[in-house]
Amino acid sequence: MNEDYPQGQLPQEAALQLMEQPYYWAFCWASGLVLSQYIVDNPELVRGKRVVDFGCGSGVVAIAAAKAGAAEVIACDIDPVAQIATRENAELNEVELVISDDFDNIDGHVDIIIVADVLYDRDNFPWLQRFVERADDVLIADSRVKNFDHPPYQQIARCDGCTMPDLDESAEFRDVRLYRTMTA
Repeated sequence: MNEDYPQGQLPQEAALQLMEQPYYWAFCWASGLVLSQYIVDNPELVRGKRVVDFGCGSGVVAIAAAKAGAAEVIACDIDPVAQIATRENAELNEVELVISDDFDNIDGHVDIIIVADVLYDRDNFPWLQRFVERADDVLIADSRVKNFDHPPYQQIARCDGCTMPDLDESAEFRDVRLYRTMTA
């Protein structure tokens, strides 16, 4: 992240307004930052592979995968503004991403699906099985779900993270856990 990027805490009024009508793509959520760093530190996870970033938001994790040497990165999000943000961020970071608005319309083999900050809504849990059916490997970062018990996913790491800009989230939401399918 650039040194000139605002690092301070948002004023409380601004944070509350954003939480009432969040633009999810406008933040680098703690789980996304942790997953991005994990991919940068472990490029073999994506190098030469076809990657789907599900619920890509601003595209931070997709960009990390592209910079780590993925053969192709598909950034998927249903929010049209998130797609624009991802496209702009990819251009700023000088990487190529394929932008998709529909996971079901992604054709062909997928080596790995990467997911950050999607499980905050339990209605999204059925995606866990769909990911396993679709890709050889799945890597998930989450800070919201405690007692995550969904075989074949197993916790592989636990890291401290922070959302940027700082929303003054409680410590429990800074506790990011990484899960990976153990069929890989």
